Amino acid sequence: MFKEFRDFAIKGNMIDLAIGVIIGAAFGAIVSSIVDDIFMPLIGLLLGGIDFSNLFVVLSNPNDVAVPSLAVAQEAGVATLNIGLFINAVVKFTIIAVVLFMVVKGINSMKREAAKEPVESTPAPSKEEVLLTEIRDAIRASGKA
Repeated sequence: MFKEFRDFAIKGNMIDLAIGVIIGAAFGAIVSSIVDDIFMPLIGLLLGGIDFSNLFVVLSNPNDVAVPSLAVAQEAGVATLNIGLFINAVVKFTIIAVVLFMVVKGINSMKREAAKEPVESTPAPSKEEVLLTEIRDAIRASGKA
């Protein structure tokens, strides 16, 4: 059983998958940082100073606690609808989806190009081979072979 598992784990596909997952996690972290630290602050600035990470709607505040920020609301246990965090997640998803679409499109394009390449065919027989084949066929046809 250990040998089967080792063979499975060492196969190229499994290693490629592991590398892909690690690179994907790193890419996700980069996209999160770009969205949270660059895009959304710039978009918020253009829209009049909106802080998307702090954009929320109070759903229930039974103790009438002052909620100047999302962190305070969460700490006080106030139910909130976190619109800004949702918008950040949608932007992150969109960026990752576009990048993955471009990668898959590039791979498919390479596969199509590889399919267009001519397959090496067997070379045409030389004149000597053609002549010998004709002689063989003539001998067979005359019934002496």
